[in-house]
Amino acid sequence: MIAPEETLAFIRANTRLLPVPYTPEIVLHVADEATVLWQKTEDELAEIGLPPPFWAFAWAGGQALARYILDNPEVVAGRRVLDFASGSGLVAIAAAMAGARGVTASDLDPFAIPAIGLNAAANGVAERITAVRADLVGTDPGDAVVLAADIFYERDIAARVTEWLGGLHARGAVVLIGDPGRAYLPRERLTNLATYEVPVSRALEDAEIKRSGVWRFVA
Repeated sequence: MIAPEETLAFIRANTRLLPVPYTPEIVLHVADEATVLWQKTEDELAEIGLPPPFWAFAWAGGQALARYILDNPEVVAGRRVLDFASGSGLVAIAAAMAGARGVTASDLDPFAIPAIGLNAAANGVAERITAVRADLVGTDPGDAVVLAADIFYERDIAARVTEWLGGLHARGAVVLIGDPGRAYLPRERLTNLATYEVPVSRALEDAEIKRSGVWRFVA
Protein backbone atom coordinates (compact mmCIF):
# COMPACT_ATOMS: atom_id res chain seq x y z
CA MET A 1 0.00 0.00 0.00
CA ILE A 2 1.13 3.52 -0.72
CA ALA A 3 1.97 5.50 2.43
CA PRO A 4 -0.35 8.37 3.48
CA GLU A 5 2.36 10.99 2.98
CA GLU A 6 2.98 9.68 -0.55
CA THR A 7 -0.74 9.88 -1.30
CA LEU A 8 -0.86 13.53 -0.24
CA ALA A 9 2.30 14.28 -2.22
CA PHE A 10 0.79 12.68 -5.33
CA ILE A 11 -2.42 14.73 -4.98
CA ARG A 12 -0.55 18.00 -4.50
CA ALA A 13 1.86 17.28 -7.36
CA ASN A 14 -0.86 16.41 -9.88
CA THR A 15 -3.61 18.94 -9.12
CA ARG A 16 -4.19 22.65 -8.73
CA LEU A 17 -6.55 24.41 -6.33
CA LEU A 18 -9.19 25.93 -8.61
CA PRO A 19 -12.79 27.19 -8.39
CA VAL A 20 -15.42 24.68 -9.51
CA PRO A 21 -17.03 25.99 -12.73
CA TYR A 22 -20.67 25.74 -11.63
CA THR A 23 -20.05 26.36 -7.92
CA PRO A 24 -17.25 28.95 -7.88
CA GLU A 25 -17.83 29.46 -4.16
CA ILE A 26 -15.98 26.15 -3.77
CA VAL A 27 -12.36 25.41 -4.66
CA LEU A 28 -11.00 21.91 -5.25
CA HIS A 29 -7.65 20.28 -5.91
CA VAL A 30 -8.37 19.17 -9.48
CA ALA A 31 -6.37 17.88 -12.42
CA ASP A 32 -5.76 20.41 -15.19
CA GLU A 33 -5.38 17.74 -17.84
CA ALA A 34 -7.76 14.84 -17.38
CA THR A 35 -6.15 12.34 -19.69
CA VAL A 36 -2.62 13.05 -18.43
CA LEU A 37 -3.47 12.31 -14.81
CA TRP A 38 -5.61 9.32 -15.77
CA GLN A 39 -2.70 7.80 -17.71
CA LYS A 40 -0.22 8.66 -14.99
CA THR A 41 -2.36 6.89 -12.43
CA GLU A 42 -2.72 3.82 -14.65
CA ASP A 43 0.97 3.69 -15.46
CA GLU A 44 2.37 4.42 -12.00
CA LEU A 45 -0.20 2.90 -9.69
CA ALA A 46 -1.94 0.03 -11.50
CA GLU A 47 0.56 -2.47 -10.15
CA ILE A 48 -0.72 -1.86 -6.61
CA GLY A 49 -4.36 -1.97 -7.69
CA LEU A 50 -5.40 1.65 -7.27
CA PRO A 51 -8.45 2.85 -9.22
CA PRO A 52 -8.73 5.74 -11.70
CA PRO A 53 -8.61 9.19 -10.05
CA PHE A 54 -12.30 10.08 -9.92
CA TRP A 55 -11.43 12.27 -6.93
CA ALA A 56 -9.43 14.66 -9.15
CA PHE A 57 -12.36 16.05 -11.15
CA ALA A 58 -15.57 17.99 -10.56
CA TRP A 59 -18.05 15.67 -12.28
CA ALA A 60 -21.25 17.04 -13.77
CA GLY A 61 -23.68 15.37 -11.38
CA GLY A 62 -21.71 16.53 -8.39
CA GLN A 63 -21.60 20.09 -9.65
CA ALA A 64 -25.37 20.07 -10.17
CA LEU A 65 -26.11 18.65 -6.71
CA ALA A 66 -23.64 21.02 -5.04
CA ARG A 67 -25.28 23.98 -6.82
CA TYR A 68 -28.72 22.84 -5.68
CA ILE A 69 -27.58 22.49 -2.06
CA LEU A 70 -25.93 25.92 -2.04
CA ASP A 71 -29.06 27.49 -3.54
CA ASN A 72 -31.43 25.57 -1.24
CA PRO A 73 -29.57 25.40 2.09
CA GLU A 74 -32.74 24.54 4.00
CA VAL A 75 -32.41 20.99 2.64
CA VAL A 76 -29.40 20.30 4.87
CA ALA A 77 -29.14 23.20 7.34
CA GLY A 78 -28.88 21.94 10.91
CA ARG A 79 -29.02 18.28 9.81
CA ARG A 80 -26.57 15.43 9.55
CA VAL A 81 -25.61 14.53 5.99
CA LEU A 82 -24.14 11.47 4.28
CA ASP A 83 -22.40 12.16 0.97
CA PHE A 84 -22.10 8.72 -0.62
CA ALA A 85 -19.25 8.04 -3.09
CA SER A 86 -17.96 11.52 -2.34
CA GLY A 87 -14.94 11.57 -4.67
CA SER A 88 -13.41 15.03 -4.34
CA GLY A 89 -15.79 15.94 -1.52
CA LEU A 90 -17.53 18.61 -3.62
CA VAL A 91 -21.08 17.79 -2.50
CA ALA A 92 -20.00 17.25 1.12
CA ILE A 93 -18.33 20.67 1.11
CA ALA A 94 -21.46 22.28 -0.34
CA ALA A 95 -23.54 20.69 2.42
CA ALA A 96 -21.18 21.93 5.11
CA MET A 97 -21.17 25.43 3.63
CA ALA A 98 -24.98 25.34 3.55
CA GLY A 99 -25.12 24.75 7.29
CA ALA A 100 -25.18 20.99 7.77
CA ARG A 101 -24.50 20.02 11.39
CA GLY A 102 -22.01 17.39 10.31
CA VAL A 103 -21.17 15.58 7.06
CA THR A 104 -19.88 12.06 6.54
CA ALA A 105 -18.16 11.78 3.15
CA SER A 106 -17.68 8.15 2.14
CA ASP A 107 -15.62 6.65 -0.66
CA LEU A 108 -13.74 3.43 -1.37
CA ASP A 109 -10.78 5.07 -3.16
CA PRO A 110 -7.76 5.43 -0.84
CA PHE A 111 -6.85 8.67 -2.63
CA ALA A 112 -10.32 10.18 -2.21
CA ILE A 113 -10.11 10.25 1.59
CA PRO A 114 -7.05 12.56 1.83
CA ALA A 115 -8.33 14.54 -1.18
CA ILE A 116 -11.60 15.19 0.66
CA GLY A 117 -9.62 16.34 3.70
CA LEU A 118 -7.47 18.72 1.63
CA ASN A 119 -10.50 20.14 -0.17
CA ALA A 120 -12.53 20.54 3.01
CA ALA A 121 -9.66 22.44 4.62
CA ALA A 122 -9.25 24.66 1.56
CA ASN A 123 -12.89 25.70 1.94
CA GLY A 124 -12.78 26.22 5.70
CA VAL A 125 -15.16 23.37 6.59
CA ALA A 126 -12.77 20.60 7.66
CA GLU A 127 -14.16 20.52 11.19
CA ARG A 128 -17.63 19.55 9.90
CA ILE A 129 -16.63 16.84 7.39
CA THR A 130 -15.50 13.34 8.31
CA ALA A 131 -14.12 11.30 5.41
CA VAL A 132 -14.49 7.52 5.75
CA ARG A 133 -13.25 4.75 3.51
CA ALA A 134 -16.09 2.24 3.68
CA ASP A 135 -18.76 0.53 1.61
CA LEU A 136 -21.92 1.93 3.21
CA VAL A 137 -24.40 0.25 0.86
CA GLY A 138 -26.85 -1.62 3.03
CA THR A 139 -26.22 0.47 6.13
CA ASP A 140 -28.71 2.89 7.69
CA PRO A 141 -27.48 6.46 8.28
CA GLY A 142 -30.33 7.24 10.65
CA ASP A 143 -31.74 10.74 10.32
CA ALA A 144 -29.08 11.93 7.87
CA VAL A 145 -29.93 13.49 4.52
CA VAL A 146 -28.35 11.20 1.90
CA LEU A 147 -26.65 12.78 -1.11
CA ALA A 148 -25.18 10.87 -4.06
CA ALA A 149 -23.85 12.03 -7.41
CA ASP A 150 -22.49 10.39 -10.55
CA ILE A 151 -23.04 6.82 -9.36
CA PHE A 152 -25.32 5.32 -12.05
CA TYR A 153 -22.67 4.68 -14.71
CA GLU A 154 -22.38 0.88 -14.36
CA ARG A 155 -25.22 -1.65 -14.30
CA ASP A 156 -24.31 -3.76 -11.27
CA ILE A 157 -23.30 -0.82 -9.09
CA ALA A 158 -26.42 1.10 -10.09
CA ALA A 159 -28.73 -1.80 -9.23
CA ARG A 160 -27.15 -2.28 -5.82
CA VAL A 161 -27.19 1.41 -4.95
CA THR A 162 -30.74 1.92 -6.25
CA GLU A 163 -32.05 -0.85 -4.01
CA TRP A 164 -30.29 0.64 -1.00
CA LEU A 165 -31.26 4.26 -1.60
CA GLY A 166 -34.82 3.28 -2.47
CA GLY A 167 -35.06 1.43 0.82
CA LEU A 168 -33.81 4.47 2.73
CA HIS A 169 -36.43 6.61 1.00
CA ALA A 170 -39.15 4.08 1.82
CA ARG A 171 -38.42 4.36 5.52
CA GLY A 172 -38.50 8.17 5.39
CA ALA A 173 -35.01 9.39 4.56
CA VAL A 174 -34.41 12.36 2.26
CA VAL A 175 -32.33 11.06 -0.66
CA LEU A 176 -31.08 13.44 -3.36
CA ILE A 177 -29.25 12.41 -6.54
CA GLY A 178 -27.07 14.44 -8.90
CA ASP A 179 -26.82 12.92 -12.36
CA PRO A 180 -26.10 14.05 -15.94
CA GLY A 181 -28.18 11.34 -17.61
CA ARG A 182 -26.09 8.24 -16.96
CA ALA A 183 -27.38 5.06 -18.55
CA TYR A 184 -28.58 3.38 -15.37
CA LEU A 185 -30.27 6.29 -13.59
CA PRO A 186 -33.58 4.84 -12.24
CA ARG A 187 -35.74 7.65 -13.65
CA GLU A 188 -38.96 5.74 -13.04
CA ARG A 189 -38.35 5.98 -9.30
CA LEU A 190 -37.31 9.62 -9.23
CA THR A 191 -38.73 13.10 -9.60
CA ASN A 192 -36.68 15.95 -11.02
CA LEU A 193 -36.09 18.93 -8.73
CA ALA A 194 -33.81 21.03 -10.93
CA THR A 195 -31.85 20.91 -14.18
CA TYR A 196 -28.61 22.75 -14.89
CA GLU A 197 -26.29 23.28 -17.85
CA VAL A 198 -22.98 22.33 -16.26
CA PRO A 199 -19.56 23.16 -17.76
CA VAL A 200 -17.39 20.04 -17.95
CA SER A 201 -14.15 18.82 -19.49
CA ARG A 202 -14.55 17.47 -23.02
CA ALA A 203 -11.85 14.92 -22.19
CA LEU A 204 -14.15 13.44 -19.55
CA GLU A 205 -17.62 13.86 -21.03
CA ASP A 206 -17.17 14.41 -24.80
CA ALA A 207 -18.94 17.73 -24.33
CA GLU A 208 -18.27 21.16 -22.89
CA ILE A 209 -21.75 21.52 -21.36
CA LYS A 210 -23.60 18.63 -19.73
CA ARG A 211 -27.31 18.90 -18.89
CA SER A 212 -27.45 17.57 -15.35
CA GLY A 213 -30.33 17.05 -12.98
CA VAL A 214 -31.02 16.88 -9.28
CA TRP A 215 -33.48 14.13 -8.41
CA ARG A 216 -35.40 12.86 -5.40
CA PHE A 217 -36.68 9.35 -4.81
CA VAL A 218 -40.47 9.05 -4.91
CA ALA A 219 -40.90 5.27 -5.21
